Amino acid sequence: MSSAFHNAVLLAALGFAAAIGARELRVCADPDNLPFSSEDGSGFENRIADLVASHLHADLRYFWLPDRRGFLRKTLNAHACDLVMGLPAESERALTTRAYYRGTYVFVYRGERIERLESLDDPRLRTLRIGVALVGNDLAATPPALALAQRGIVANVTGFAMFGEQSIGQRMTDALREGAIDVAVLWGPQAGYYARRGTPELTVTPIAARDGVPATFDIAMGVRRDDAALRDEVTAALSALKPQIDAVLDAYAVARIGP
Repeated sequence: MSSAFHNAVLLAALGFAAAIGARELRVCADPDNLPFSSEDGSGFENRIADLVASHLHADLRYFWLPDRRGFLRKTLNAHACDLVMGLPAESERALTTRAYYRGTYVFVYRGERIERLESLDDPRLRTLRIGVALVGNDLAATPPALALAQRGIVANVTGFAMFGEQSIGQRMTDALREGAIDVAVLWGPQAGYYARRGTPELTVTPIAARDGVPATFDIAMGVRRDDAALRDEVTAALSALKPQIDAVLDAYAVARIGP
């Protein structure tokens, strides 16, 4: 056997062994859900997933599925992937990591027309035209929208379905710029991203916690409930990567509050 042939066989064997031994981090995500995730990798969750995979010395792979009812059942819990981004930290459907940000619902409005808004008890909300998100297949109200209804603020409220041809953040901020509504009540990550992607740039202010409304939520990553080892690895990675993750969230104008 020639030395050239021997070397070729050895290199092929080493390459095969390396391929077999390469670690993968499989993430399930929505392929068209900016600013969170996109199949082209342009969402902030994509960038954070890149950071985590690199920290774990793993190749990042995606399983794409629109984030609708049954998402975890069809993805994570069907073993199509090992990790899901952006879950509530106390989710009962997955084993969750430490939170990597605390998101908040916000008011979005044209700052040159309306002075600072921060409370659901602001009397101006009784006359301003308000847009709210309607979530899920049953078009349920978000906590702040439900709080407005409990305060008798209904007649001047317009609901926007969560799913449509464009993202809800895009549709609601377009409605603000066009003058169809005066104020939008939105989840902070959606609001911050779209508030500055157009003219005029819109003002975003967190809804005050003192209103007694659950407006802030810790956001974590989730693994299958029997995979505590991966949960612990990812939690450690999130701690080590906190400055880089915060920089990504800042770059996407993700509205959030302190820990």
